[in-house]
Amino acid sequence: MGKTIGILTAGGDSPGLNAAIRAVGKSAIWSYGMRVVGFKDGFRGLMENRTIWLDSDALSGILTVGGTILGTSRDKPHRMPIGGQELDMTGVIVENYHKHQLDALVCLGGGGTHKNAYRLLKAGLNIVTLPKTIDNDVAKTDISFGFDTAMSIATEAIDRLHSTAHSHHRIIVVEIMGHNSGWLSLGAGLAGGADVILIPEIPYQIEHVAEAIRQRSRGGKGFSIVAVAEGSMSVDTARALKATRKAVKQAKRSKDNKAYKEAQKELKELEARHTGNTLRLTHELERLTTLESRLTILGHLQRGGTPTPYDRLLATRLGTACTQCINEGIGGVMIAARGEKAVPVPLEKVAGKCKVVPPDHPWVLTARDLGLCLGDC
Repeated sequence: MGKTIGILTAGGDSPGLNAAIRAVGKSAIWSYGMRVVGFKDGFRGLMENRTIWLDSDALSGILTVGGTILGTSRDKPHRMPIGGQELDMTGVIVENYHKHQLDALVCLGGGGTHKNAYRLLKAGLNIVTLPKTIDNDVAKTDISFGFDTAMSIATEAIDRLHSTAHSHHRIIVVEIMGHNSGWLSLGAGLAGGADVILIPEIPYQIEHVAEAIRQRSRGGKGFSIVAVAEGSMSVDTARALKATRKAVKQAKRSKDNKAYKEAQKELKELEARHTGNTLRLTHELERLTTLESRLTILGHLQRGGTPTPYDRLLATRLGTACTQCINEGIGGVMIAARGEKAVPVPLEKVAGKCKVVPPDHPWVLTARDLGLCLGDC
């Protein structure tokens, strides 16, 4: 009898998940004679032993469907909410893995999923992961499936907002997903012709942004599109957060409980104050420029719908490479996209890492060459 593999999707939903499930399942069944069991709702379903056998019927017709047929959750194996408490359920998950006599567990997800998958790897399970996230911030892969679809959606939104911004002589601020990285805002901003692009990697000065918009007005352009990643922040806020995070780490290392709690409290307060920052930015730009300003938050719209052909192809390539690795006995890896190749990368090199936009990335340099404002000058 062939190998038996499990598969789950965890974290936020993303276009291309079903394409990846289909690729893993179909190649496992048809090329290697494997059996495939799906676990519902991420690591929680693995812990609760909620399963579905993924045969050819279950995998049929899902290539173009958004979301995930397996469901998802953000529950962590070592901190699972149960009865009002957070319990370490790693042992139960290990038991269920062996109960199903799995030869490997395939985890589809982003940064958090890769950290949790690595914990299970260290607990003795054979894990293989695929990089999924609309933020494109998974380390050691050129691109993650879901990103191209989300960028297309955000670009189309900016395209549509141009007409209303032009008609009403407004500033339109578009908030795009991306807490820690600006790939989505930068790509959609460039493709959609935004006039200002603000990303977490480049803290902004509000006056620089306002002056860029005023210059457009003086040049006869009575409207502006501002593409903002949700994690973007001012120079002052970025400095305060950096100093506070450093204080938290120092207090933790020194084992000073009182200092650690105080620093953590200050960090939470700073992060809470940053919530709603894009709305404050919109109001401030209206005050500084005297132009009517409106905010559009794309939110979960960017996660939904049919995946683009590129994301379907990427998910399919990575999914088939995943089962090939499992068949060859390769485990403890993420299947990364490197050009047109699919390359296994040790999970320890991925877990806990975040791929951010480098200051000299070609997209950043392109934006500067076009005279776009990135908030720092």
